[in-house]
This record gives sequence, C-alpha cells and structure tokens, in this order.
Amino acid sequence: MHMLSFLRVLKYAFQDLWRNIGLSFMTVFILVLMLLSINTLWSIDILTKEAIGAIKQQIDVSIYFVPEATDKNVEEIQTYIKLFPEVTNIDLQSRDQVLQSFRDQNGSQAEVLQALDELGQNPFGPTLVVKTKEPGDYKKIIDSLNVPEYKDLIEAKSFDNHGAAIERLQSIINRIEQGGIGLTALFAIISFLIIFNTIRVAINTQRTEISVKRLVGASNWFIRGPYLIESLIFTILSVAITIGIVFFALRWVDPYLAVVLPDGFSLTNYFKSNILMLFGAQALAVLVLTVVSTGLAMSKQLKV
Repeated sequence: MHMLSFLRVLKYAFQDLWRNIGLSFMTVFILVLMLLSINTLWSIDILTKEAIGAIKQQIDVSIYFVPEATDKNVEEIQTYIKLFPEVTNIDLQSRDQVLQSFRDQNGSQAEVLQALDELGQNPFGPTLVVKTKEPGDYKKIIDSLNVPEYKDLIEAKSFDNHGAAIERLQSIINRIEQGGIGLTALFAIISFLIIFNTIRVAINTQRTEISVKRLVGASNWFIRGPYLIESLIFTILSVAITIGIVFFALRWVDPYLAVVLPDGFSLTNYFKSNILMLFGAQALAVLVLTVVSTGLAMSKQLKV
C-alpha cells in the first residue's frame, strides 16, 4: 500500500513537471548556471594554488663566494644556513661547475668566452643556491649573512624575488573570485524565485485536484509529496548536467594547463579524485535551496 502511494506521488510529480515544462526547464537551466559558476570558482582556486606553488619553486637565493674562499669556509657557512628551519634545500656548486654553467649560458657570446679564456684562470668562486619554505623567508637568510666574519668570504647575494608577481596574480584572482561569488549568489536568488514560482503555479493549476484529494482523506504527504519530489528531480538533473559539462570542459582545458603548469597537473584528475566531496557538497546545497523554496511556496499556497 505504501509503495502504491509512493508510485502515485511520483506519477503526480512527473505530471506537474510536464505541465509546467517551460518553468521546469528554466529552473534546471538556472541551477546549472549556478553550479557552473561554483565549479569555475573552485577551479580558479585550485589553479591559483598550483600557479603560486610553481612560482615559489623558481624562487631561490644565490650566495656567491670569492674565488679565494676555501672548502672549509664554504662548508662552515653551509652548515650555518642549514640550522634555519625555513631552509628546505641547499645546492652547492663548485668553482668548476659555476664556470661550466657560465660557459653554457654564454655559449653564443664568442667575445665573452674569449675574454674568459684570456684570463687563464677560473675567476669564479663556489656558489650556494638556497631554497626556503616561503618567499618571505629569504630576507631572513640574507640578513643573517650580513655579519663581519662573512664579509670577506661572500662576494654577492642575489635574490630572484617573484613576490610581486605572486601578489599581482593573487590580486587578479581575488577580483575574479569576488565577481564569481556575486554571480553565484545572483543565480541562487533567481533559482529560488523560479522554483518558488514553479511550485506556486503548479499548486494554483491543481486546486480542484487538491480539493478532491482532501475530501477523500489524502494525507499531507500525498498532497505535498509531488512538489518535494520535484525539488529532488531538479537537484538530480542540474547536478548530473553540470558534471557532464564540467568534465567535457576539463578535457578541453587540460592540454593547455599541461603546458603552463609543471608536473603534468590535471584538473580532470583532481575532479575525479574528489568527485564525491565536490559534487556531493553541491548536490546538498542545491537540494537545500530547492526544498526550502518549495516548502515556502507550499506554505503560502497549501493550507494543509
């Protein structure tokens, strides 16, 4: 008996959707736009973190020693720098490695290489390339080496600072995210109003049927059920369509991202790995939105 009642409620729900097919289509369409804006924001946030991480990987500070610096001098300073918890890696380049690197970088500059050969000796000292956890940590390392005992051993310190680029990137992304949040909120409000109106119209066009159901002793669930099931159908359709569009778009975007981002990062793989969390949360949010708007419409129109 309960199964029969449920099937009848389901039948009435689909009948209502078909009677108001235009409003039903518009409801799903707006919900899909809302979800797409959410997924776009999510993707931007993920890509921002990856891009900033890639920039940070390129940041380091190079400590150039004078040619007269001994291995003991270099080892002493290297050991000192290792004591800092901010330091993640130290790469020591010997005098010969520095010389070879200079030759490789200036291979097309015949005059430069000729001048180097005329010196008859290696003019370079060893170099330490230091990486830290955050770009802001490099200043601490540089300042710590500005002491008298290291003054005659260190020829120069260079810091390739990408901090400004990171700040500009973050500023642009913040503006995009603010616009996206506003757009998502707008779609949510429009969705709420359309769903509210869809259920209200459905109830108004079925007032006679609802009155008959009341007269024959239909329960509140039997009368309200079809409209709640419509909310569930709106949710399922909008999330399913969004998933299809998102993964189609990601397959198109991924080849371009592979060129820009290191380590073969793939948004498709990220979304696949987190599909239950990402789309589960979105489905729950849409369900709450549709059920609340449906509930308010019913409370306004149904006196049961």
